[in-house]
Amino acid sequence: MVAAATQAVVLTLGSVGYGYHRDELYFRMLPPDWGYVDQPPLAPWLARTLAAVVDEPWALRVPATLASAVTVLLLALLARELGGDRRAEAFAAWGGAFATLPLALGHLLLTSTIDLAMTVGVVVLACRALRGDPRWWLAVGALSGLASLNRLLIPVVLAGLVLGVLLLGPRRSLGTPWPWAGALVAVVLAGPSIAYQVVNGWPQLAMGAALGENNAAEVRSQLPLILLVAIGPLLVPVWLAGAVHAWRRPEARWLVVAAVVLVAFAWVSGAQPHYPVALLAALFAAGCVPVARWTRAAPWRRWTLAGVLAVSAGVSTVLAVPVVPLTVVGATPVTEAGPLVGDQVGWPRYVEQVADVWRAAGDPDAAVLTSNYGEAGAVARFGPALGLAGAVSGHNHLWELGPPPEATRTVVVVGAQYEALVPLFERCEVRDRLSNGVGVDNEEEGVPVALCQDPVAPWSVLWPRVRHLD
Repeated sequence: MVAAATQAVVLTLGSVGYGYHRDELYFRMLPPDWGYVDQPPLAPWLARTLAAVVDEPWALRVPATLASAVTVLLLALLARELGGDRRAEAFAAWGGAFATLPLALGHLLLTSTIDLAMTVGVVVLACRALRGDPRWWLAVGALSGLASLNRLLIPVVLAGLVLGVLLLGPRRSLGTPWPWAGALVAVVLAGPSIAYQVVNGWPQLAMGAALGENNAAEVRSQLPLILLVAIGPLLVPVWLAGAVHAWRRPEARWLVVAAVVLVAFAWVSGAQPHYPVALLAALFAAGCVPVARWTRAAPWRRWTLAGVLAVSAGVSTVLAVPVVPLTVVGATPVTEAGPLVGDQVGWPRYVEQVADVWRAAGDPDAAVLTSNYGEAGAVARFGPALGLAGAVSGHNHLWELGPPPEATRTVVVVGAQYEALVPLFERCEVRDRLSNGVGVDNEEEGVPVALCQDPVAPWSVLWPRVRHLD
């Protein structure tokens, strides 16, 4: 409990750091719906609801902080479920609270943040169901169904669970009606996500294919590194020990299979390298059981482990939470080692530059067309105070919201898609390039802000050429 509370304090203080993350800006601008081209409805609903009350990053991140604290408690509970004593629970809680990627994800309202808590919860419930009380399959199904409203990765985890149980046992609970009842509960609760996919032609498959096409090489090169740094390089031996410990316990053997399935899915799909993080955290909790036993033999072992946890926590905090001042962070390795940092920097200044070009155009009906959802979300958040009504974009679900009005003749084009959009207009001229002013080299830094005029065809004809999924 103390570890969860400490982490919550650190995340709360860190929530007033650099600024919105690009995903948070995107979530808060999406209109209400049962799903979107690139994700289910839960995270956008949370962001939109909280932004309607207090439209600041710290408010949007309250659910992320709570989800992260719950994850810490679940990791301690998992260590207990797998035979750990109070010392193992404490190691799992403190190590999990300040593990590298869980802490970085907990700092922001991302689908991965909520998914981490829900997936670890599924692991705990599945271990209970397999330990002898199959009624827990109902809870597994309920939590899995709710998880599908946040992210559609949970079916892969469940596939690993089923495969692991079929291969390694214990299979006796599968002969009862409870797993099937749990599956029915999951399908019912996942109904909105499933219905959206069916009605809209399974856009998640197209999204996954696009991510794989664009990211596969990078994802596969990063995946081994993610396995080393996700929990913390110094803690890799702990989660490896967790894999051995889980293998030796009948109710947890499936966890090893599921982790392999998730790593293989990340490799084959090439979509995102951080998919295995939740199950690595679960294996870490399992590893705290034998490690706690190891520390009983001598005080120096306990102090050594405490020192390793402290060093790992310190490094993770610097990389995950905005403790380095914004004015100097660009000159440090933090933005390279912590890729989420750059996506929180520069948005208000970028929108000011866009607004300057828009005003200079002298056309009050001019539209803003951005290359990605971060830019569009930033214009939606900071643009109204500068006279901008909003932005349109062909990126992911924003394309579904439609083009500018047909009468629009002047467009401020922002971002890396500019070169591809030039043929859509009679004239285009780059008027500025985005600069955050603090030397952070992120995705937006240096991209053009251009004034384009006179579309070569009606927007209804041009709009399909603007669309891109990535």
